[in-house]
Amino acid sequence: MPPTRNESVPLRIVFAGTPEFSVPCLEACRASGVEVVAVYTQPDRPAGRGRKLTPSPVKQAALTAGIPVEQPETLKSPEARATLEAYRPDLMVVVAYGLILSRKVLAIPSRGCWNVHASLLPRWRGAAPIQRAILAGDTQTGVDLMQMEAGLDTGPVLLERRTPITRDDTGGSLHDRLSLLGADVLAEGLRRTLAGETLHATPQAEHGVVYAHKLEKTEARLDFSRAAIALERQVRAFDPWPVAEGDVAGENVRIWAAQAIDQHHNAAPGKVIAAQRDGIDIACGEGMLRITALQRAGGKRIAAADYLNARPELRSAR
Repeated sequence: MPPTRNESVPLRIVFAGTPEFSVPCLEACRASGVEVVAVYTQPDRPAGRGRKLTPSPVKQAALTAGIPVEQPETLKSPEARATLEAYRPDLMVVVAYGLILSRKVLAIPSRGCWNVHASLLPRWRGAAPIQRAILAGDTQTGVDLMQMEAGLDTGPVLLERRTPITRDDTGGSLHDRLSLLGADVLAEGLRRTLAGETLHATPQAEHGVVYAHKLEKTEARLDFSRAAIALERQVRAFDPWPVAEGDVAGENVRIWAAQAIDQHHNAAPGKVIAAQRDGIDIACGEGMLRITALQRAGGKRIAAADYLNARPELRSAR
């Protein structure tokens, strides 16, 4: 049963999140002085080679902290809403939860629902804002603390943090940085709210709306007829999932790291132009893609130099 209300606690929060990205935000809530009365997360899913049911990272963190965990398949039923209502939340904090919240659910907490979203809204609403920003060649991204409404990431923005996207950033490195920035902006929002401040809600601009559609494994295939810089972004965005793949002199490999080389050539797209210890240069529609880390079928990630040890014939490529 949900606990009875503790009137001495200034803010009762229900936290909703699922992946590793959400865990720092949960910890920020716990450290802020609020009472996290429950954690909502996705049901345990099969994972690993044995397909064993595995709790989400957020569930594991909640259990370690001794916080009650709820894992409904949906929040649409009257029973699920009744359970949430019984916790009597002042605020619901949602971070990559994975379920759509209806108007009825959004209305349950007395202060509504906050969402931590990994983009500078209204750009990259939706499921995969981190990877889409890299793919598009954006030079800047960030996290927004948003007051939720029924539309998909359409609510007004309360607070924002920005960060540059560098040529070294991958989907993984940017994910980790934005996860910490999200916890930082959430902590500020909670601190200011506990101090009695009402955060100013800024409506999102009507122009500049872009949707970050869910990643598909089919997007991982490199098309060397495209510009090398676009392929470099594809490699970076899809590290660590789904990992770019392409053909290197007749062998299909996963490509973990590569850089675009702005150099003119007359070779057909996909041809190996040069191969040396620092990388394998593949002709592209514009420029060359230098592959520096790759993975053969059934193997592990290796440097280009190690790959060339197994395929020494490529060293004579011209």
